Amino acid sequence: MPYELIAALMFSTMMLMLLTGQRVFGAIGFVAVVAAFFLWGDRGGFDLGFSAAMKLMKWYPLLTLPMFIFMGYVLSESRIADDLYKMFHVWMGGLSGGLAVGTIGLMVLISAMNGLSVAGMAIGATIALPELLRRGYDKRMVTGVIQAGSSLGILVPPSVVLVLYAMIARQPVGQLWLAGVIPGLMMATMFILYIVIRCKLNPALGPVLPAAERDIPRAEKLRLLRAGLLPLAIFFVMMVPFINGWTSLVESSAIGALAAFGAAVLKGRMTREVFENSVRNTLAISCMFMWIILAALAFGAVFDGLGAVKAIDDLFTDQLGLSPWVILILMQLSFIIMGTFLDDTAMLVIVAPLYVPLVGALGFDLIWYGILYTITTQIAYMTPPFGYNLFLMRAMAPPEISLRDIYVSIIPFVLVMVAALALVMMFPQIALWLPEYIYDK
Repeated sequence: MPYELIAALMFSTMMLMLLTGQRVFGAIGFVAVVAAFFLWGDRGGFDLGFSAAMKLMKWYPLLTLPMFIFMGYVLSESRIADDLYKMFHVWMGGLSGGLAVGTIGLMVLISAMNGLSVAGMAIGATIALPELLRRGYDKRMVTGVIQAGSSLGILVPPSVVLVLYAMIARQPVGQLWLAGVIPGLMMATMFILYIVIRCKLNPALGPVLPAAERDIPRAEKLRLLRAGLLPLAIFFVMMVPFINGWTSLVESSAIGALAAFGAAVLKGRMTREVFENSVRNTLAISCMFMWIILAALAFGAVFDGLGAVKAIDDLFTDQLGLSPWVILILMQLSFIIMGTFLDDTAMLVIVAPLYVPLVGALGFDLIWYGILYTITTQIAYMTPPFGYNLFLMRAMAPPEISLRDIYVSIIPFVLVMVAALALVMMFPQIALWLPEYIYDK
C-alpha cells in the first residue's frame, strides 16, 4: 500500500473515531499505535508508545503546566478575581461603555492568571454579565464582549495552548509566550476601541453609571485599585525574573504559584475547600493535557516515519503549483472549519503532525506560526454554527439571552479578530520582536 494512502487512512480513521464521541487522546493514540503495529510489527507498536511517553516525561518545561494552572485556580477560587471587577466597576464607570471596557481588562488579567479561555468565560459570565445586564447594557454587545475577551486566554501568557504547541512543534515555550504578548494586547486594544467608538455613536448600548455610585471616597477607590492590581503584581513578580534571565521558565512558574498561594493566605481566603478544589482541578487539567501530548507525539512519529509531510509538500508545491502564502492561508481556513466542531487542543494534535513540518519546509518561522494558529483558533471558537465559545456562553447565559443573540453578538468581534490576524500575517515582527529582543539581550 502506498504511504500516502496509509496516511490518508490513518487521518480518516481518526476523524471517524472523533465523530463517535471518543476522547481526543484515545482516538489519536489508538490510531497511532495500531498503525505502528501493522507497519512495523508488535515491537514497533510497543516502542512507539513507550518512546513517546519517555519523551513527554523528560520534557522539563512541561513542569510549568501544573504550576500555571494551579496559580489560576487559586486566584479564581479565592475570589481575588472578584476584586478585579470591583476595581474596573469604580474606575471605568464614568465612561460610556466603561464597564464593557473594564470587562476586557478583566479578561486580559484573568488570561495572565490562568492561561485557559474557559476560566475567563466562567468568570465573565458569572461576575460581569449579570452586572452589565442590570446596568442596562445592550445584551448582544456584552455577550460578544465576554466571548471575545475570554478567547484571549489562549494567546496572552501563560497560555496553556502555546505550551501544547511548543511540545508538538519542538519550539521554546518562553519564546512563544513572549510572542503572544503584543498580539494579545493589540487585540484587546482593538476590542476596547470598537466598544468605545460604538458606545460613543450609540450611548444607549453602554450607559454611564449614575454619579451617586461613582462618588465614593478617594481612599476607598485607592483600596480597590490595590486589591484589583494584586493579580497583575503576581504576574510581574513571576515574569520579570524570567525576562531578565534571573530564573528559568520553570522556576518562574513556581514563583507564580507560590505568590498566588501566599496572596490568598494573606487575604484570609485560603480555606481547605479552596485548596482542595484548586489541587483537584489542576490535576485534572494537567493530566488531560499530558494524555493529549502523548497521543500527538505518537501520531506524529508515525507520520514522520511514513514521509507523509514530504508527500503533502510535493502535492501542494510541485503538482498543484501553490505558493507558500496560499498554502498558509488554506491551513488557516481549515482551522476555522475544524473549529466549528473541535476545541483548540483537538485541532492542534490532529493537524500538527502535518502542518508544523510543512510550515517549516515552506520557510516560515514556527514561533510566528504558533501565534497565527492561536489567533485562528480564537476565531474558530466564536464561529457558528458550533463554535466552542458559543455553546459555553449558551450554557452560562441567563434565559433572556437567546442562541440567536449569542450568534449575532460575535460578528463585529470576529471581524476585529480577522483584522488582527491579517496584521500579524503582514507584519510578523508584531509577534517576533519581543522574543527576539528579550532573548538577544
